[in-house]
Amino acid sequence: MIQRPLRLAILKGDGIGPEVVESAVEVLRKDAKKNLLPLELIYLPIGFQAYNSVGRSLPPSTIEQMKKCDGWILGPLSSGTYPKDDPDYPMASGKIRKAFDLFANLRPIRSIRSKDHQKIDLIIVRENTEDFYPDRNLYKGYGEFWPDENTVLSLRVVTRKACRRIAETAFKIAQSRGEKNLVTAVHKANVLIEGDGLFLEEVRRVAKEYQQIELQEGLVDSVAMHLVMSPEKFDVLVTTNMFGDILSDVAAGTVGGLGLAPSLNSGENYAMAQAVHGSAPDIAGKGIANPSAEILSTSLLLQWLYSRIGDESIHQTALDIEGVTMNVLNSEDNDQFTQDLGGRATTKEFTLKILRHLEK
Repeated sequence: MIQRPLRLAILKGDGIGPEVVESAVEVLRKDAKKNLLPLELIYLPIGFQAYNSVGRSLPPSTIEQMKKCDGWILGPLSSGTYPKDDPDYPMASGKIRKAFDLFANLRPIRSIRSKDHQKIDLIIVRENTEDFYPDRNLYKGYGEFWPDENTVLSLRVVTRKACRRIAETAFKIAQSRGEKNLVTAVHKANVLIEGDGLFLEEVRRVAKEYQQIELQEGLVDSVAMHLVMSPEKFDVLVTTNMFGDILSDVAAGTVGGLGLAPSLNSGENYAMAQAVHGSAPDIAGKGIANPSAEILSTSLLLQWLYSRIGDESIHQTALDIEGVTMNVLNSEDNDQFTQDLGGRATTKEFTLKILRHLEK
């Protein structure tokens, strides 16, 4: 048994963030108690809550407290909508990924109610720290600028180190899944010859170390089409930052939407649970948000922590949360689903359903 409480930072975020994060925390507390996993949850300000109190969406004090935690649960943020005088504009979560070198963004996609959908079980492994996104592709400064009043230039950064380690992550995941033994490298090297060429070079180099894993390569536009038409054919997809961001939303659409799309941001020393979806300000406060993605993201975080700490209570809690949530989502009772899935349940009612299943 773990000898000290597992210390997790809770960052609620904006919009529906506080609602879905509290659902995830409620489920986590319930199952951790059942499995005798001691927890210490530290609530830290971020987003508009932080900006309204201290003038920035990611205060240095939040970063300092995060360093003292084993992992973090982050709610969605209203990226790009903070005031321009915010030092962390436009995206606090991007600055977290860069500051803590969370180079791998893992986005699993699984179908629910298989009678309505094809059997989909894939994971998108997305490089997380560079590429076209200007808030994380420079050490200092900003990756977009205006040379004149009618022109914007956007810098893209692709490094050999980042390409190699995201490729290694993808092949290790494919090896652990052990079913299709397939990695698909997604690129646009026919146009982005140098940057995506470097990416493919490193993926191919890593592939030689995993002879039992098949490597396929696909252009991003073609892969996007096949994700819609035949997503069940994919296993592990590895790609650069922006392509991975877009493709994971496409893939989420094949199984019911972003409310079912969890993700984990991980590096060598830290990891952060964060649902793929945004802050959805149009439904914030209405109590109808689907908390599934945030709950499943919390399970991903626990699985990562288990790989680091090795305590069985962490492992069992991760398995319980994932298993029960997927069982509830695969139920035939449509009324228990939130509105985005065609049901009538509120966020609290859906969460209560999961909590009741955890008791069994």
